[in-house]
This record gives sequence, C-alpha cells and structure tokens, in this order.
Amino acid sequence: MNPTSRKGPAAWLAWVLLALTTAAFVLASSAPAQAHDSLESSNPADGSTVSAMPAKIELTFDHTPIAINSIVRVEDATGTDQADGPVQIVDNQVSQPVKRGAPEGKYTVVWRVVSPDGHPIEGTFTFTAGGPNTAPAAAVATPAAAAASSGLPGQLVVVGIVAGVLVIGLLVAGVMIRRRLRNPENEA
Repeated sequence: MNPTSRKGPAAWLAWVLLALTTAAFVLASSAPAQAHDSLESSNPADGSTVSAMPAKIELTFDHTPIAINSIVRVEDATGTDQADGPVQIVDNQVSQPVKRGAPEGKYTVVWRVVSPDGHPIEGTFTFTAGGPNTAPAAAVATPAAAAASSGLPGQLVVVGIVAGVLVIGLLVAGVMIRRRLRNPENEA
C-alpha cells in the first residue's frame, strides 16, 4: 500500500469538519437576512385623514417583532409626543395607545422595532386627525405579557439548527473513524 494514497483519520476528520462548518456558516448567514421585518400596514394608513384621533396607533408587520426597545412616537404638529404608555406587541401587531384629548391636526408617527434576528428597523408615516381623541384610554399590557407574546427570536432557532447539524456530523465522523481504526486493511 502506498503511504501517500492513504489518508489518516485526522485528515478525513478535518475534511468532514470543514464541510460541516461551511454548511453551518451558509445556514447561519442566510437565515438572518430573511428575518428582517417590514411594515405591511398601519391604522391610520399613511397619508390618510381620519374623522377623530384614534385611541391607539396600530402597525402590522410581516413577522413578530421582539419586545425589546420598541418605540412608537405619535407627534402632533408642534412635535409633542401624544403616545400614552408603553408599546404593546401581540403576534405581528404593534400598537401604541394615544393620550385622551390629543388634538386634531397633522400627526407624524415615528416607529422603531427589533426584528426577530435582533436588528432594529424604523420608519415614519403621517396622517391627519379631523377631531381630538375622545375615546377612553386603551388598556395597557404589562411588559411581561408583551415579551411573552413576541415569540422566540429567529436567531435562536438558527443557532439550534446549526448546533444540531454539527453534533450529528461529529457523531457520524466519530463512528466512521472508529470503524477505520478497527479495520485498517479494508481501506484502499
């Protein structure tokens, strides 16, 4: 047998680990790019005119944002924030209660949420309220309830999948190396 044609278990293991690491890197780097949220709709809609200031502003995203550092400002024409209380996140719906008595006029909504992959996204839109907010204050969810409804961050799922692939690959490599060490004459 030619010693240069025979690869030892260490060389074989190095190739298997390189292939598994490359596969894990491809999986990990492609998933977060797909996890960025995008705003699907808002209530009131961008550029719309409503008869009276709503009791809350609602934003609907294509994924469920993480309940960390989410901000929705409801700024009137003078720049005063008319938001009342914390942002509420339920599934892919983000809502911000508005102060009772918020005046009529043009409003700019400035929002910032965190995507499931941990990256912040932000935006603005405007609407006009034809009358003041006379609705009772919206119920405020506790931060613990908002955090519980936000779901598992997508990044943790990706890490779990990558770790699972690596563990399975290492187990298979270990079994194959063990077989080769037990029976070296079967190698060609």
